[in-house]
Amino acid sequence: MSRTSLTGLTLDELRTFVMDLGEKPYRAHQLFAWLYKNGVNAFSDMSDLSRDFRDVLERVAVPGSLELLTTRRSTRDGTTKFLLRLPDDLAIEAVLIPPDADAPDVERRLTLCVSTQVGCPLDCAFCATGTMGFSRNLSAGEIVEQYLYARRNTDRRISNIVFMGMGEPMLNYDEVMKAVGILTDNRGAHLGARRITISTAGYVNQIRRLADEDRTVKLALSLHSLDEAKRTALMPITKKHGITALTDALEYYYRRTRIRPTLEYIPFEGFNDTDADADLLIRFARRVPCKVNLIPFHSIEFTRPSGFAAQLRPSSGARIEAFASRLRDAHLTVMVRSSAGEDIEAACGQLAVAESASPRRLHVRAPRTPASSHP
Repeated sequence: MSRTSLTGLTLDELRTFVMDLGEKPYRAHQLFAWLYKNGVNAFSDMSDLSRDFRDVLERVAVPGSLELLTTRRSTRDGTTKFLLRLPDDLAIEAVLIPPDADAPDVERRLTLCVSTQVGCPLDCAFCATGTMGFSRNLSAGEIVEQYLYARRNTDRRISNIVFMGMGEPMLNYDEVMKAVGILTDNRGAHLGARRITISTAGYVNQIRRLADEDRTVKLALSLHSLDEAKRTALMPITKKHGITALTDALEYYYRRTRIRPTLEYIPFEGFNDTDADADLLIRFARRVPCKVNLIPFHSIEFTRPSGFAAQLRPSSGARIEAFASRLRDAHLTVMVRSSAGEDIEAACGQLAVAESASPRRLHVRAPRTPASSHP
């Protein structure tokens, strides 16, 4: 008989679970605290549960279902990448990112980047994850467990979570929001909703849904160009959700929430890093108040890209600074991000689990794309 994984269950679901076992409802509160507040992953360590109840739990349940395969730590900046095996032998990656050494909040900030899918169906030209194809969505429990594993492997408090790892969060909306609810519950992990960021490639209906549900998490849009043709070349999703629809959705989001969305923008040499491209962002910001993150392009050569993807080159540091200055002169809020974790293939756009053996990383079987996986 298969055992129930308890990580990912809400307090109400845990209450139903324990009552079905003939236990009092208060046991659910105990389990909830052990799992999410204390991060305990062994029933034997849950000291305020009776021995008989712990024995029952050992027979019918497991605290979680993921297995930590490897941990890699950058020698440059301390970024740590976790490779986690799922119950069906697929694998995902999560990344723990410290702030820059000279950041004003260096002692208080520690960011975890989590995955929401095994692989990704979107095939963005600059992203290694898309080369995996797509296998399935993650459950809320598998999302929350990434946080729990990372928390056990650091002596600092995780202050921020970004849903920017493998996969498109908006294609797994319900499980992502269930995970957010568990992580922000004050009886458990008690993370602040304003310290959680959901990134999307641009699913306009879910952006509007996020606004309508009055959630206080932050929203980031993987944008990279406001020119329809350029963005389509970089991100095929633009054929389905074009610039006009995206702009309308983000304007709606800001009007409903009064939270400025963040635009993620990777400048590519001679492609989307011109003054004209910057001016498109400036005009957009006059309509939708926003922040801009300029992110260096990180090599995905280890995936052997071809066609347009193989032609992409990073803009120079000087060009990125000039681009940023043009935006700042127009009074936009701009951050130029560092390349944290690039030496361990943990930087933005580099997460992937490959099939072939390599001395650079531990590989497990990568999923193949089902014919019907593309939205």
